[in-house]
Amino acid sequence: MRRFRLPGKTRLKPANDPTPAPFGAFAPNAAQAAIISLAQRSRLKRGAFRPMLSRLVNLLRAGPLDVPYQGASFRLYHQASATERGALFNPDYNLEELDFLRAHSPEGGVFVDVGANVGTYALALARHVGADGKVIAIEPHPVTHARLKFNREASGATQVTLVAAAAGPADGELVIETDGDNLGASRIVSGQSSGNAIRVPALRLQRILEEAGVSQVDALKIDVEGFEDRVLTGFFKEAPPSLWPRAVVIEHLSRNEWLEDCIADMRARGYVEAGRTRSNTLLVKS
Repeated sequence: MRRFRLPGKTRLKPANDPTPAPFGAFAPNAAQAAIISLAQRSRLKRGAFRPMLSRLVNLLRAGPLDVPYQGASFRLYHQASATERGALFNPDYNLEELDFLRAHSPEGGVFVDVGANVGTYALALARHVGADGKVIAIEPHPVTHARLKFNREASGATQVTLVAAAAGPADGELVIETDGDNLGASRIVSGQSSGNAIRVPALRLQRILEEAGVSQVDALKIDVEGFEDRVLTGFFKEAPPSLWPRAVVIEHLSRNEWLEDCIADMRARGYVEAGRTRSNTLLVKS
């Protein structure tokens, strides 16, 4: 297969280089930019078309792409990450959830992102809460965490604190199994696992917040692929109400894997449902 190169460009460092090229080195070339723009302005931005578009863009030049998203700077490895494809091709990706979180996160406020992935929520909210605000981005997978860190630095988001651990019911370790076709869908497993499993540190959410110097949380988003109940149920039992987030976005796509209905538990603690999208339930504390 012939690879196309931008004229006048020197050979770029590999994407997994420990000292990556600066942001902008992987800017889309003219053909890639045209495809991305077409997708963003049409029905092609929808999820069903994004894998095909990703393959097409990758044929024009293999590797990641450096692009803006929701006011932040991202190096997107779109080939094996549904989240990164969404951010690349759809300017409205997760927009309803983001607008809900922004509405409940004032300037100077605190936002917590449990399962931060590459930062599509954390960095968008960092821009919203401003330099005097605080964002806690929790992401345990080492590859994804490295991408999150790069995106934070490219965006100049110094108000974002990164936590390289999984939020869990207890301090210790957990096992993460990676989906080879979608790195962002890596999940915590117990018992028998595949060869793609790795061990990562685990910390209670309350401990993470206390060590970050957080005494109140304006908004929280959690997406940990069916482990949401293990993170939240213990947190609400043990943490003081002053630490409970005022607004929550929780992914419900894997709720059949919950051991306890953590949304029902939150309702019993005074939360009410403010909305629902295909993937997430939106809750506010009454």
